Amino acid sequence: MTTLPSCPKCNSEYTYEDGGNYVCPECAHEWSMTQEDAAEETKVVKDAVGNVLQDGDTVTVIKDLKVKGSSLVVKVGTKVRNIRLVDGDHDIDCKIDGVGQMGLKSEFVKKA
Repeated sequence: MTTLPSCPKCNSEYTYEDGGNYVCPECAHEWSMTQEDAAEETKVVKDAVGNVLQDGDTVTVIKDLKVKGSSLVVKVGTKVRNIRLVDGDHDIDCKIDGVGQMGLKSEFVKKA
């Protein structure tokens, strides 16, 4: 008899198979059989060149970027320090001198 994995949410040992999923009867959590035990995959964010970015890195803007809703432009070569990686449409939250708080896409920056 095969041993089924415990529920990743409540650690219940009473899981069962349902089609291609495992199901927990205690908390009603479902997860894929093909999904590995590392349920939370970390998203890898890469810059325009392919370097992996991390929180706190310094990046350089590689293209003039218009700031939506104003007449400001972030010029090529602008250094952005202490970035924060976030989920969503824009991968990077940062503060740019002269512009303020902003969200950037990782495809328009390179690691400095």
